Amino acid sequence: MSYSSRLTVRRILNSATQEIRQLDGETLDVLEVKRPPDFVYASHLAKVISKLSPLIGNMFEFYVTNMLNLREWHMFGQWIRQDPDFPDVVFRGNIEPEPGIEIKTWFPLATEITARFRESITHVLHDQTDVVLIAWIPEFLIYGKPKVVGIWRDTARSLAQARDAHYHKPPHYLVFEPEDTSARTANLQQTNTNGYVFQGSDANLAEAVRDVQLWGSSGLVYDASPSYQRKLHELRNKYGYRLDTNFAKMDRIQHQGLEDFKSRILSAEFFGYTLQKWGSRAFLQSEEALHVLLQ
Repeated sequence: MSYSSRLTVRRILNSATQEIRQLDGETLDVLEVKRPPDFVYASHLAKVISKLSPLIGNMFEFYVTNMLNLREWHMFGQWIRQDPDFPDVVFRGNIEPEPGIEIKTWFPLATEITARFRESITHVLHDQTDVVLIAWIPEFLIYGKPKVVGIWRDTARSLAQARDAHYHKPPHYLVFEPEDTSARTANLQQTNTNGYVFQGSDANLAEAVRDVQLWGSSGLVYDASPSYQRKLHELRNKYGYRLDTNFAKMDRIQHQGLEDFKSRILSAEFFGYTLQKWGSRAFLQSEEALHVLLQ
């Protein structure tokens, strides 16, 4: 990719994410949960309000796409939401590689950032994709319209690097690249990484450690190359491993910028208490909390 192409892609993404950042602090008119009429109903809402997260996430994708297309992009192209493909929003036009934004949402009252990022680093090496995490709560915590309380952004490559470096600890934990599915139709192509945890005996683990030591110190560093991936496949075929179903949860990737963002959001105060305090289910359903929210 030429220098001018990289520059154009980065300019478009910087401009787009700057537009998205303007949503910080805004209450969006995309959905509204009515004020509960009494404490019993409020207590019920406190239990189930987090179930709105998937729906709000989809609404944010549509909202952001429409918002970005209100801006003039000098005939380069327009923003398109694509589902279920990665990334969620792409800039389709005459720019190569195609700029894109993956939009993740976080409901801080659930505390953990449950969104996952599994995209292979091989698909984002040119920094053509950014990840935007939008933290939101109902404007009155258990009712009202969605309010954006924070926005975090970084490149997808940065997130993938942090993920792979954190998880990949051979032979105890292996990260695998997707198989080459380029010959398949678009809907059957694989672009996600997977994590596998060692589950063999102690004797097998000791033997696997010796095998990995033969790779040298560089063998401990994650590598998406086919030659390195073959070594991982040999290891998995030789010893017992299980698929990690919790792999790539953004809360566990340990990306420093993301961790700093999470700490800032959870320490922010709303209605006299931090979001971390409100995130305690016992407190949120308490008479003290509900009295504050319904007064």
